[in-house]
Amino acid sequence: MNNYEMMVIFTPVLSDEEFKTAQKKYASLVQSVKGEIIHDNPWGLKSLAYPIQKKTTGIYWVMEFTAPSDFIEKLNIQLLRDESVLRHLTTKLDKYAVEYNWKKKSGVRTGTYKEMEA
Repeated sequence: MNNYEMMVIFTPVLSDEEFKTAQKKYASLVQSVKGEIIHDNPWGLKSLAYPIQKKTTGIYWVMEFTAPSDFIEKLNIQLLRDESVLRHLTTKLDKYAVEYNWKKKSGVRTGTYKEMEA
């Protein structure tokens, strides 16, 4: 099992119910291959850097999960077929990224903050 982080930008015309249904769909897809959802973070409606399909906003969703490596291709195919997905990116996390994400979620200092001068 490898660690992955996936960011999906959904079309802004989705209702809250449709957005939650889409989240559950992809989370259950991961769990169907004996994967584990580590962290799920809906960012909500954000402005896009450039228009995609004539839309200037999108609903962002980030999910960190573990899954077998052969599953990612199936997940990408499902995301490409979904008309409510504007863009998606799945990244394989190394051990340092997993540790950083864990520290960030638990509130431990990660060492990337600059000290405030008095």
